[in-house]
Amino acid sequence: MEKKETRASEKKKRIVAELEKLLVEYPVIAAINMENMPAPQLQQMRAKLVDRIYLKMAKKRLIRIALNNVKNKKKNIEKLAEYLRGMPALIFTKENPFSLFKLLKKNKTNAPAKPNQLAPTDIKVQKGPTGFAPGPIIGELAQIGIKAGVENGKVVIKEDSIVVKEGEKISAKLAEILTRLGIEPMEIGLNINAIYENETIYTKDILDIDEDKFRKDLEDAARFAYYLAIDIAYPTKGTIERLIIDAFNNAKLLGISQKIIDDEVINELLCEAEKSALSIKDTAKIEIPEKHKRDEEKPEKKEVAKEPEKRNEKSDTEKKIEKMVEETKKFVKGEVPSADKLIEEASKLSAKEIPKEDKKKKEDVPSAHQLKEKIEKKKKEQKEIEKLTQELIKKGTLRKS
Repeated sequence: MEKKETRASEKKKRIVAELEKLLVEYPVIAAINMENMPAPQLQQMRAKLVDRIYLKMAKKRLIRIALNNVKNKKKNIEKLAEYLRGMPALIFTKENPFSLFKLLKKNKTNAPAKPNQLAPTDIKVQKGPTGFAPGPIIGELAQIGIKAGVENGKVVIKEDSIVVKEGEKISAKLAEILTRLGIEPMEIGLNINAIYENETIYTKDILDIDEDKFRKDLEDAARFAYYLAIDIAYPTKGTIERLIIDAFNNAKLLGISQKIIDDEVINELLCEAEKSALSIKDTAKIEIPEKHKRDEEKPEKKEVAKEPEKRNEKSDTEKKIEKMVEETKKFVKGEVPSADKLIEEASKLSAKEIPKEDKKKKEDVPSAHQLKEKIEKKKKEQKEIEKLTQELIKKGTLRKS
């Protein structure tokens, strides 16, 4: 009897020592539940994942001892013992925890529930029609907490309901009803309860990521951040080009709305002025003969050509407008000297010394009175040009040359 106990004790020590070695050697350790795992599926999975994981089964007490013995070498490793449930086992791997969870989940298959099995997750029955005919089934559904009624000759489940929570036992009646409803809540495979890596324990609710939803959330976050940066004019590598384009367009619209003369908006301003002029012409019914029509009306004989010329001469108003438009354009381009410039030139001229012997040059120099009159005249002309420029811009009658 003592020999058997000694042998059993030595075997347990070897298992604990092997577990301790594996716990220190591998960076990622997963606590799994192998309860209700059929042996054929387990052998298939082991053969399929032999190059990526190492599976070690042992009693829960021995695993706890091994975890406690290496806690000084790996911080927080002993907390993995809290997730040893059912028929425990440990997976040792160098895979990323999330990749490992995805890999094992991908290799699972669904199966009907059996009496006294533990629910792997909350088992939920969805509302909607069933294939049952009215009868005792309504009472049976009520026994397990499912509200049902009859519609169009069929039993209908009226609302969603959780019939058993995660970790609770599945009763024989519930297993029967779930099977009849076609619900297969059990998963045949290696069920991960938690994974340890770098002093951190990841539970399955963290590891089970919906990749499509996660990708969509990232895309939405990036899009919202971009629009926010554009809205508050925050310059970054991704937004600077859009911000410059928006700034240019806004400045151009401002220049057009406020009639600011600039190289980038002058064409638009002239086009608007021309449209306004044509609109006034049509509203006032002003007829302006076109060039080709005037050419057709000219007689062939030179001696009688004077009479049509008088009829085709432009009115004084048209001539004045054309002249002022030309002067305005010259003023805008800086071709017309300002009054200040004339004063500056006059001052320089007055400061020059004129030799007494050169009477001809002296006579050519204007007197102070003449210079004053000339400056006053130029000031008056410049004010008229500035005034007309503003009026033409307001009325929109400034034509593009």
